[in-house]
Amino acid sequence: MKRNYYIFSSGRMIRRQNTLYFEPGAAAEPVESDNDVIEVDDDTAESVDNEQEPKALSRRPLPVEDIESLYCFSELRFNTRFLNFLAQKQITLHLFNYYGYYTGSFYPREPFISGRLLVEQVNAYSSFERRLDVARRFVSGAVANILKNLRYYNSRDRDMTPFIDSIVNLTGAIPSVRAIPELMGIEGNIRALYYEAWHLIISENIDFPRREKHPPTNPVNALISFGNALVYTCILAELYKTQLNPLISFLHEPGERRFSLSLDIAEIFKPLLADRVIFSLLNKKQIQSKHFTKGLNMCHLSEEGRKVFVREFDEKLKTTIRHRQLKKSVSYRHLIRLECYKLVKHILGEKEYSPFTIWW
Repeated sequence: MKRNYYIFSSGRMIRRQNTLYFEPGAAAEPVESDNDVIEVDDDTAESVDNEQEPKALSRRPLPVEDIESLYCFSELRFNTRFLNFLAQKQITLHLFNYYGYYTGSFYPREPFISGRLLVEQVNAYSSFERRLDVARRFVSGAVANILKNLRYYNSRDRDMTPFIDSIVNLTGAIPSVRAIPELMGIEGNIRALYYEAWHLIISENIDFPRREKHPPTNPVNALISFGNALVYTCILAELYKTQLNPLISFLHEPGERRFSLSLDIAEIFKPLLADRVIFSLLNKKQIQSKHFTKGLNMCHLSEEGRKVFVREFDEKLKTTIRHRQLKKSVSYRHLIRLECYKLVKHILGEKEYSPFTIWW
């Protein structure tokens, strides 16, 4: 199975023949903390001409056939030869800025295209009834997974009953909603109740009065923003392997400079991936105050904090469960691909889409 690789140190990504190399500072020797995280001690990179011979001690070869996606959290230099090689190997490159905020992706030309599916996806968006139906399904799946998390902790002596009851009451209005903004309003109210319950889920006292995004103002908001960005990019990588167009969405309005279908599907998987990772890291004290950098009305994960988070997140993606319909073990990441295929069948009228819900 291919893996995600996370790069935290500055340097160069270069292609030499059919091999990718990560080249850190000339005096720094790469240190690998696990099989999937690439990091070095030095934070500087020396400018080296592409025609010079590789330096055995400073260049780190990357197994191209083993790469699903590259996540860059540092200053990287590369050229068009490198990007062309990524496109040839169908590898997506996700970029994050100094504060760990997702800024964009290099998304190679789609290897799987279908004119018929594209037409039907546009038609499904253009039809008010069809779009609203799919959007309702996304929200229903997201709410079901939120309730699953709350019921899990309710069974472990955390009284979630008031939050569960309130969310169930709000959920009853979803089938009768006649406008996308109204549907998103209900979903927003449900998430506000859900986040309010986090004070009981997380063992430590937390400063989390409300969800704030631009920018996050406290550690919990910083964790949510970072975790949601990882979910979004993971879904984008899986959409790339299907014939779906990531620009045409149903719940979120398609707009400029974003793959909005990834946002739609992310609503379903955030409770399973981002939220459960956050609960685990905080309750096990793997993430502490030292892992955050705070400024005036802002807070973000430090580099060390991001490393801790991505290790846990990547392990979560690799986790396997026994699939009830397929009768075999599949990874959490593969569940996302299966969700995309289910949506394809729904758009083509082959089988009604039923959103993924946690069953274990």
